[in-house]
Amino acid sequence: MLAALIREYIASGEPVASSLLVTAAGLGVSSATVRSILARLEEDGFVQQPHTSAGRIPTDRGYRFYVDLLLESRRPRDRASTAVEARLRRESPDRLLDSLLPQVSHVLSQASRSVGFAIRPAHEAAVFDRVEFVPLGATRVLVVIVASGGHVIQKVIDTGEAIEADELRQAANYLNAEFSGLPLYRAREAVLDRMTEERLLYDALRARAMRLASSTFSDLPDDRTMYVEGTAALLADATGLTVQTLQALLKMIEEKQKLLQLLNEYIDGPGLSVVIGAEHLDPNLRPFSLVLSTYDDGSGIGTVGVIGPTRMRYSRAIAAVDGAAQAVSRMLKDPD
Repeated sequence: MLAALIREYIASGEPVASSLLVTAAGLGVSSATVRSILARLEEDGFVQQPHTSAGRIPTDRGYRFYVDLLLESRRPRDRASTAVEARLRRESPDRLLDSLLPQVSHVLSQASRSVGFAIRPAHEAAVFDRVEFVPLGATRVLVVIVASGGHVIQKVIDTGEAIEADELRQAANYLNAEFSGLPLYRAREAVLDRMTEERLLYDALRARAMRLASSTFSDLPDDRTMYVEGTAALLADATGLTVQTLQALLKMIEEKQKLLQLLNEYIDGPGLSVVIGAEHLDPNLRPFSLVLSTYDDGSGIGTVGVIGPTRMRYSRAIAAVDGAAQAVSRMLKDPD
């Protein structure tokens, strides 16, 4: 009954009446039974009634139950995956990542009618080796970051206080011990997390080191490339979304770095993930759902996925994202 209601709501965008579900659910039960089931679903938080006289619409909890059913019945490799791979092989004959991933974001956007994205593997990003702080006088400090492959980044920061050379050396030693070996984008995220730790209130050395690290990493670009396509599709089907909500998402897509940081929070390991509405960490994204999956190019893990309203065609989005991830992995490992 819940699955039937969600399918009807996704298709129409309108609250679903119990009279419609009598035939749509195909369960052969009376309208009184349907009303009783809907009342129970509403009581348990799976559906809600926007107006007294209206039908029901799914809640985020209802969507989660529905999506979990879809994930349980997912096949390891279906026709969608084969079709996606055939199209990608046709449109990206050289099998190079830089030509393949833009096609992936395009295919995903078309298949899901949402925003499609594809991200290069993290191994392509620079890895933090060490940092050095050189006092320039007064409160200004030259920061020298050495990354993998001898890549050097220099910037001048204003610490707002005079810091002795020895104190700067201690701070650099602490940061190098804590973050060496992490991709720069991961180091930046780790610094932001550490800044909220209570122990910094009682440890002057660590507190100074983290303040220096925050200034050091704040403006560094995330060198992973992200391909995004389909914002027009999002605007074309914005039922129930406010202008402010759309603007927040479009701004995040435009800046990309914030979206990359958000996606990192959802990738626990290889495979498919679905984040629905209230499950988002960022309140601005709670009107949206995210379907993403990882691919493996043989030496690193990248990500493909879609983001769209919670009233998303989940079965189509899951099949497209899962199929694209599998296809990209196979194409990069077996170009022939």
